[in-house]
Amino acid sequence: MNFSNEFELLLRARYPLIYIPTREEERVEAAIAQSAKHQGNRAVYIWDFVDGYQGNANDAGFGKRNPLQALEFVEKLPATAPAIFILRDFHRFVEDVSVSRKLRNLARLLKSQPKNVVLVASQITIPDELSEVITVLEFPLPAPDDIQVEIERLLVSTGQSLEGRTLDDLVRSCQGLSIERIRRVLARAIATHRELQPDDVDLILEEKRQTIRQTQILDFYPATERISDIGGLDNLKDWLLRRGGAFSERARQYGLPHPRGMLLAGIQGTGKSLTAKAIAHHWHLPLLRLDVGRLFAGLVGESESRTRQMIQLAEALAPCVLWIDEIDKAFSGFDSKGDAGTTSRVFGTFITWLAEKSSPVFVVATANNVQALPPEMLRKGRFDEIFFVGLPSQEERRAIFSVHLSRLRSHNLKSYDLERLAYETPDFSGAEIEQTIIEAMHIGFSQNRDFTTDDILEAASQMVPLAQTAREQIQFLQDWAAAGKARLASRHGGLSSRVSRSIQSPD
Repeated sequence: MNFSNEFELLLRARYPLIYIPTREEERVEAAIAQSAKHQGNRAVYIWDFVDGYQGNANDAGFGKRNPLQALEFVEKLPATAPAIFILRDFHRFVEDVSVSRKLRNLARLLKSQPKNVVLVASQITIPDELSEVITVLEFPLPAPDDIQVEIERLLVSTGQSLEGRTLDDLVRSCQGLSIERIRRVLARAIATHRELQPDDVDLILEEKRQTIRQTQILDFYPATERISDIGGLDNLKDWLLRRGGAFSERARQYGLPHPRGMLLAGIQGTGKSLTAKAIAHHWHLPLLRLDVGRLFAGLVGESESRTRQMIQLAEALAPCVLWIDEIDKAFSGFDSKGDAGTTSRVFGTFITWLAEKSSPVFVVATANNVQALPPEMLRKGRFDEIFFVGLPSQEERRAIFSVHLSRLRSHNLKSYDLERLAYETPDFSGAEIEQTIIEAMHIGFSQNRDFTTDDILEAASQMVPLAQTAREQIQFLQDWAAAGKARLASRHGGLSSRVSRSIQSPD
């Protein structure tokens, strides 16, 4: 059900107080006005703190700088007069005891009258005493059809026409932006070269990055890593490659649902974050990185609002990859956190969305400590698959050395003994292997020569791998994966030679 249908249903059902969280004030007011016409030309009254009520000459300015008076105006109109009262930025006043009390009184009164009070605000702030009488209605960002109408309107004003493919690309690149931002960035493009061009997609993407940065929740992450940059993890890579075309229209016609996502659990430094970046690059999808810590803002109610904003933005940008790094740190032991249940509510909203989402948002969550994750997170249906990413085997370590050295010294890769390097670094993670190469480069650079295999081995001999310092944690992860709780990302199982003492070598 779209916004207009749901809003009109609430009007007919005489929901007295409706709260619409959105930053698109102009667009939501236009949508409300349209719904008012469908409901027998209901009168629409708009109030804000600076100008009071607007429009009607008899009531212009009434309630200026007086939110309580703005509510009293609702009672001034005849009980049988159908009307909608839009109160802008009213979230700033609902904490006041007189305003809160007046709203509850109106909620009783309006059940028997064809009037509705609509609170339009940029964020949700609802005191506990109003939670039972206020209904929150989400106002989505512009849909592709809305964006196309806006672009075509601009094209008419410039006397220009665009081919289907170029128009589709512009529409897709604008998804996730408000109508106001779309108008602004397209006006900038037209002002630059007097028409819209295919290259304007880059301009729109930069505007999108600005928008996402301003939310302070999501980051528009550049994804340049390739699947080939991942050493080992063959089971995981095969799984991803099979789903490369799963976001296409051909897949929909075949009957395939959109891929939901995956949870990568395992040891630090084994390539989980690299995999998230490589997925987005390989599938040619935008990569959004969620810092879960930013969801938990200081004000009561703001965390839940930010979570809904994150979901709305991700779905507006779909198809996309949503990367949630170290999700275990955000939701570990939330039952015992003294935050008035904020973490629990945020988790509930997020987990429900994971289970019920139908939009093509592919979620890649990474976790180092699966013990800290709530059982609901690991239940089937949240993700398409849960992979265990363990320590690389000897063969995989060789591949990891090859990836890094090919990038750094492609001209003399053969001068490095990859077999020896892989054999002499048991239990090293991919991140630790990369660090040994960097340290070897420092050794060579300080002596005015190129670094060698011996330099890498010397650096490795001075490093204590995580497999030794976090032996119990790694053993738990390996036992957890061996019990069938997760699919192995590597064909070799990722078992540690020193931790699993019964195995002679890591491969």
